[in-house]
Amino acid sequence: MDNNPSMAVLQGIKKAGIDFVVSVPCVNLKDLILMVDKDPDIIHVAVTREEEGVGVCAGAYMGGKSTAMLMQNSGLGNSINALASLNELYGIPLLMIVSHRGVEGEPVCAQVPMGVLTPGLLRTMAIPFFVPASKQEAENMIVQAMTTSLEKKSPVAVLLKIGFWRL
Repeated sequence: MDNNPSMAVLQGIKKAGIDFVVSVPCVNLKDLILMVDKDPDIIHVAVTREEEGVGVCAGAYMGGKSTAMLMQNSGLGNSINALASLNELYGIPLLMIVSHRGVEGEPVCAQVPMGVLTPGLLRTMAIPFFVPASKQEAENMIVQAMTTSLEKKSPVAVLLKIGFWRL
């Protein structure tokens, strides 16, 4: 496998059968976003806010697409209402591939509060989440997370901590 963490995530996305991805800008996701944008098998839509991405993915899912959103965990707070009142209420799967900022190694102190709260928010919302420790685990966990999302008909998250991007 390529040693590039973004390539490992892209391979997981492709193995999971995802063909529609929305993204919100994030420094850790920038290379992955460029790869997704250039992939001829994936429709990529850049959005400005996470809740917008939730809605766009819901529409794409209803149109027969397998969807994922690339986002930073700071945007989880922005998307809570959309995830609960759209995805959870209507049983719409969504894989969230999340750059988990604010954890060990975080250089920006403003990221820490949401970084600490992220796992608890996901638990409170009953959104399953996976935390891969390596690139190899990430590829497999993305497939597992998408399978879980489709089976449960609900959002599922893969949290990629800062250390993941530096392995």
